[in-house]
Amino acid sequence: MYSSDPGLIIGFHGCDQHVRDSIVSGQSTLKSSKNKWDWLGEGMYFWQNNYERALHYAQNPPAKSSIKIPAVLGAIFNLGHCLDLTDKEGIDLVRRSHEILSKSAEQEQKELPRNVNPNGSKDAKDKIIRKLDCAVINNIHSLMERANEAPFESVRAVFFEGAELYKDAGFLDKTHVQICIRNPNLIKAFFVPRKTVKWPS
Repeated sequence: MYSSDPGLIIGFHGCDQHVRDSIVSGQSTLKSSKNKWDWLGEGMYFWQNNYERALHYAQNPPAKSSIKIPAVLGAIFNLGHCLDLTDKEGIDLVRRSHEILSKSAEQEQKELPRNVNPNGSKDAKDKIIRKLDCAVINNIHSLMERANEAPFESVRAVFFEGAELYKDAGFLDKTHVQICIRNPNLIKAFFVPRKTVKWPS
């Protein structure tokens, strides 16, 4: 009942400059990511109100990325019917989905996918290849479809990632809010982010 957020949100997506310009000009559109390790399942990914994090991603892309000229695509969207993992109801759904997957894997004598780090990673805590989380989130969507429930149009979560800001800190230097848009109609506009100007001059 309360999972629909009517407000508009600004998100940023790190990509190649050619991709950004093609999308902003209307020649193409942003495609849904369907990797088995996507943190929030299938969809279009944005950092909420975080231009710098999107730029950092574009400047430090994963292996086999097609990014040649780092750029940031801006988007304005609302969340619609959202699986919000900052909300207890969303968290409970994720827990229940994992329980169902675990029981199914046990019955079929299969192993669940795991969240792991890429080879050579220095930070064992981040586990940025999130095959388990992706499977759990996608399973929620499958369960909703089979039950003829209204589908979630987006997914949002806070990710506590990176190194401590200082010894024993509760804050990590790559913490961010990530949004996965499943329904492309939630996106109202794409734009090229403008640079800050000095004010007052």
